[in-house]
Amino acid sequence: MLRRTAARLDLALVGSPLARADLRWPTAATVDLVGRTVLGTRPYGKHLLTRFDDGRTLHTHLRMDGYWRVHRTEPSGSRERSPQIRAVLATDTWTAVGHLLGMLDVVATRDEHTLIGHLGPDVLDDPFDAAEALTRWAAQGATPAAEVLLDQTVVAGIGTIFMAESLFAERLWPWLPADQVPDPGRLLLVARRLMQRSVTSGRPPGHVHGRFRRPCVRCGTPVARGEARRPPMQRPVFYCPRCQAAPSPVTRPAGA
Repeated sequence: MLRRTAARLDLALVGSPLARADLRWPTAATVDLVGRTVLGTRPYGKHLLTRFDDGRTLHTHLRMDGYWRVHRTEPSGSRERSPQIRAVLATDTWTAVGHLLGMLDVVATRDEHTLIGHLGPDVLDDPFDAAEALTRWAAQGATPAAEVLLDQTVVAGIGTIFMAESLFAERLWPWLPADQVPDPGRLLLVARRLMQRSVTSGRPPGHVHGRFRRPCVRCGTPVARGEARRPPMQRPVFYCPRCQAAPSPVTRPAGA
């Protein structure tokens, strides 16, 4: 979970000046952050905003394969030689290493909105702007509910796992048109609650996602797998064909 990653970065970096900084990204390779102190890392949706005491922000996005790891600082720096590494931020005590990052930018902190201003409300923000999220949901018309949950411009932060788990919790067919979802506000709050529990426990619910052909935890029916979105942005959708049966009559979209 991104919030746990942000918390680890804060524990490792906040309050101590950077002894070493290496941004292995074409547009940021010459940026010098040595001597700067991290004020904190703000997660927003699937983005991380690491803010420094000089009014700059390091923006990173993990996409599908990226991750940050933290280890004790070593004089040799031997752990940072992999070509998969995109960023290294090191204090005298701890080193944070960004592997396979999907995005990296350095901007003035006041300009963060240029990177994330198009996104919907963060589902884990306190308070969560449910009214704005519902306004954005209503604009999606007949788009399948699974795709709207994945749309970061509607609500930021819900990924493939929690899309599937929240739809399963509410017994909703993933391809139900958004404007036919009985209570989208409730669905979004269920996704929020599941994600909050996962942040606390460190593990996702695991009721339906990744359980293809295994018995549904409710009814025993083998879990099915479909797709949301069109290539190359398609995402797997795990669901129970019985608990989340399609309404009748209905035209099934491709991938359902």
